[in-house]
Amino acid sequence: MSDNLKQETLFEMKNETQTGPVTCLGLTFENDDARRAYFTEELRKKLPELKGIKGFPKGDDEDILTLSDPPYYTACPNPWVNDFILGWEKCKEMNDAFDFQREPFTADVSEGKSHPIYNAHSYHTKVPHKAIMRYILHYTNPGDVVFDGFCGSGMTGVAAEMCGNREAVRELGYQVDNEGWVLKEEIKEDGKVSWVPFSKLGPRRAILNDLSSAATFISYNYNTPVDIAAFEKEAIKLLSEVEKEFGWMYETKHIDGQVGRINYTVWSDVFVCPECTSEIVFRDVAVDYDSGNVKDEFACPFCTRTLTKRSMERAWTTRYDSLIGQNVREAKQIPVLINYTVGGKKAEKKPDEFDLKLIEKINNCEIPYWVPTNELKDGQNTRQPKISHGVTHIHHFYTKRNLMALGALYSAAFKSKSKLCVFFVQYAALGFSKLSRYSPNHFSQVNRYLSGTLYIGSQQSEVSVSYILSNKFTRLSNNEAVLFPKTRSSVIGCGDSSIIEIKPNSVDYIFVDPPFGANLNYSELNSIWESWLKVSTDDEPEAIENSVQGKNLNDYRQLMLDCFKKAYSILKPGRWMTVEFSNTKASVWNSIQTALVESGFIVANVSALDKKQGSFKAVTTTTAVKQDLVISAYKPSNEMKSEIIKNQYTEDSAWSYVRNHLEKLPIYIGPRGITELIVERTPRVLFDRMVSYYVQNGLSVPLSSAEFQTGVERRFPMRDGMAFLERQVVDYDKKRMSGRGVSQLSLFVSDENSAIEWLRHQLLKKPQTRQELHSSFIKEIQHIAKHEMLPELDTLLEQNFLKYEGESEVPSQIHTYLSSDYKDLRNLSKKDDKLVEKALDRWYVPDPNKQADLEKLREKTLLREFSQYIEELSSNKKKLKQFRTEAIRAGFKKAWSEKDYQTIVTIGERLPENVLQEDDKLLMYYDNAQIRLGL
Repeated sequence: MSDNLKQETLFEMKNETQTGPVTCLGLTFENDDARRAYFTEELRKKLPELKGIKGFPKGDDEDILTLSDPPYYTACPNPWVNDFILGWEKCKEMNDAFDFQREPFTADVSEGKSHPIYNAHSYHTKVPHKAIMRYILHYTNPGDVVFDGFCGSGMTGVAAEMCGNREAVRELGYQVDNEGWVLKEEIKEDGKVSWVPFSKLGPRRAILNDLSSAATFISYNYNTPVDIAAFEKEAIKLLSEVEKEFGWMYETKHIDGQVGRINYTVWSDVFVCPECTSEIVFRDVAVDYDSGNVKDEFACPFCTRTLTKRSMERAWTTRYDSLIGQNVREAKQIPVLINYTVGGKKAEKKPDEFDLKLIEKINNCEIPYWVPTNELKDGQNTRQPKISHGVTHIHHFYTKRNLMALGALYSAAFKSKSKLCVFFVQYAALGFSKLSRYSPNHFSQVNRYLSGTLYIGSQQSEVSVSYILSNKFTRLSNNEAVLFPKTRSSVIGCGDSSIIEIKPNSVDYIFVDPPFGANLNYSELNSIWESWLKVSTDDEPEAIENSVQGKNLNDYRQLMLDCFKKAYSILKPGRWMTVEFSNTKASVWNSIQTALVESGFIVANVSALDKKQGSFKAVTTTTAVKQDLVISAYKPSNEMKSEIIKNQYTEDSAWSYVRNHLEKLPIYIGPRGITELIVERTPRVLFDRMVSYYVQNGLSVPLSSAEFQTGVERRFPMRDGMAFLERQVVDYDKKRMSGRGVSQLSLFVSDENSAIEWLRHQLLKKPQTRQELHSSFIKEIQHIAKHEMLPELDTLLEQNFLKYEGESEVPSQIHTYLSSDYKDLRNLSKKDDKLVEKALDRWYVPDPNKQADLEKLREKTLLREFSQYIEELSSNKKKLKQFRTEAIRAGFKKAWSEKDYQTIVTIGERLPENVLQEDDKLLMYYDNAQIRLGL
């Protein structure tokens, strides 16, 4: 097969630069303009029906039509998605077929942000397209359909198309042979490197969706072929027209009287001294001119009192705002520095009389173009500029000069034939605003705003049109071959991802980077861009935590659950979804996992994605996660579900689940020479996954934990504490031979369960006495949750492990350790007195049969404690303050098996809210019990 898929004439997606006939969705048009005109009218007819869909953006019909390029992109729910899927499936039938069988992608990905595609337009969060390419190549075949319901800037679409670009694939470190097979490096048993095929070169098809019109418009421009010559002509015309009309606004005079061109003007906040009430220019007193750094303390120039920024009040001014017809109160700001170019050289000066009169003249002018005057809605991010600087409407984010210039730029861009011109101007919408902080130590003052905030600093950089856009124009022109696709591989819509109209079982792979809790409030952050586009987000279905919108963590989880349910519905059985996660809160992490499981997905792996740069919050927050986590989950095959249902009343059902799940898990993980423990293959985690699946599907759990642990050891080959299928263990053994040993997990002990796992890992490495364990154990439990009533070390050891007391021969686990670590104990009988003496009082991990007995004993103890909690709560209305979480889990499990849903709900309501939200097992039982009770 050739590098590119064969195209069916019915669904050709040719380069937009062509001037001849084009074919789209079975219709042939004289040219692309005719195609656009026809489908625009078709979209106009569909708008009345589409408006009834939840998440339909806010905007007039004409503005939505102007922004759209149907059927490829609609600034509203796209009604042609299923038509494209049908055509793509027909295209795939004409090409070579590949068997689909994938393990989860387990390599930790590291991709930087320096690529021209990444930097062509800013967005609050963006996964590098190169990182996404690795996942798409792993999970899909050429022509497969990829879905991203939270597409943001559209990097999933870029990645899908780039999977057909030989050079782009090679940049990932892969090789591509003459047949189009993509090869990755693999280490053989003898340590030699070989290249093995794992995918095929060829573009994939992408369906992109987002609730935000700003996001989908960025996505559209990233994923649409461009006539770069036409764009250059339109952009040059646009810039020259604005320069001709408003160039005078960016003029200044050099010391010798020459007229210079302003690059940027620095504005400073003005404060009031609390001692003498004099007005103080922040830059004059608080900034070290030599270093450019802001001082923590400084003296009032009038009364010499020592001040800090926090100790002063802002100076305020009141003016009449003719655009909204009312007086407005604003933080006082004055120009303090002008950077300009004269005679080909850069220079700086303080504003003089000429500059101040020019600004006054501009402020007295009427704006001849439309500019957005939307009032800022109340929100988490919008409150900051309201409180700090009196910004109550969108146009208040701009000086009069830049508001006028940007209005002219947008007006000309929307009149041009190239939507890339609007994309080009949109790049400047935030950098032109007061959000752009002055950074004296940075070589450029372009786009110096804090991503993920609407923060206005005390020093702002008001840039000129040429300063912010000239280099942008050059980058777009020079990188055309890299930035824009040659063919259309994506279809884009704007709306609620949970109700997108895509037929069930039609998508081959899903990659999403969804909102995470209260990390970013996208609708608020996008409000400036969207105001200029005249189409705004409907924030009602926005999946975030936001107290102003009345959305708490439960609301967020439900919104994400709705989105994951839709994803589950449209994904083909047996196929994969990748979810990138970035949040510092355990409760949000738990909400995502719970929503995934409740929607039907089964989690198979979690890996790291290093973007090489932290967001603003990740850099300044001590608890922030520096690496994003990537969840690999799959939709069970129809065969798997049928097999489990068929045997649901027998233990064979559980083993059907385990066999199918093991089939989906990675066989071997680890860098060269190091074998890593695959947590998902350990009996404890396998049991948890099995229980979750059964509870979510309303099935009775057929085995206890003890029975399950014994059964796993008996039915499946075990290696290094992990279970495998027979065919998998051969591959694992081969790769394991070249390793130096198994790298144990670094556990963070926060509750009883993690404490047991920590002890298990310690004793697997080295059977120890209680005295040897104690000091390390005390250090590890420093971060135990406040509510957790953690048993003493002796209790944990007695209930979960065995101690050798010298009454029989030395257990194999202890014998193996001692004979390998002590030379004088090698080759001794297990009954040898010397060996017995050294082994005495050491704790060790029991074999499966004895482990089952311990599990039964421990469960009885936990259920007795759970009964005590029930008795305690029956006599008062208070919440439980301290308890063993493991006892609550055991009690919920027993109550579920007995269909005693009321007990689960009653106890769940008496647990601290954060405990319930942060424990996936408790939350699973609680949510499902509520559903069974109809609550």
